[in-house]
Amino acid sequence: MNALLVIDVQNGIVDLGDFKKELSMMEQVITDFKASSSPVIFIRHVDESEESPLCKGSAGSELYSSLRDYADYVIEKRTPSSFFQTELSQALERLDVKHLFIIGFETEFCCMFTAIAAFDRGYEVTLIKDATGTTNSEETYGMQGLRINDFVSKVLGWSSVIEVLNYVNYVEKYEPVGH
Repeated sequence: MNALLVIDVQNGIVDLGDFKKELSMMEQVITDFKASSSPVIFIRHVDESEESPLCKGSAGSELYSSLRDYADYVIEKRTPSSFFQTELSQALERLDVKHLFIIGFETEFCCMFTAIAAFDRGYEVTLIKDATGTTNSEETYGMQGLRINDFVSKVLGWSSVIEVLNYVNYVEKYEPVGH
């Protein structure tokens, strides 16, 4: 079975930028999975620090309103990996998931860490690159011209163990219901 992981689509992240394009793409992927009755699992990052936009219990830590109702399951995490000290592995086992599709925020952290951890646990993994986004930029890393999503996608794709597709290629390859 296939499942979709929707990582860190929370108010505290979405409020930090203009993510209309990414959110629209995420919603398209989510509705594809909902149409095929495949599980949609939202991963919610929470921090203990009151300064964090994702502080546990804050409005920032809540799932983003336009997408939250799509969640079949919500799993909390405290690190970039959606697997580390969470219930994700157990949930995927119960659902008999073999192939994980990943979308969401913080491409270079939470999406990448989760993709690698999923591969390490024996899952087939597909990252849909134009349905991910980041609050960081080339200035964050002091690397002129850095396009974070493109860089992470290239690295993961070159690994030959994690599939990286844009939305159009995902639709062509997997022919989701409704297309």
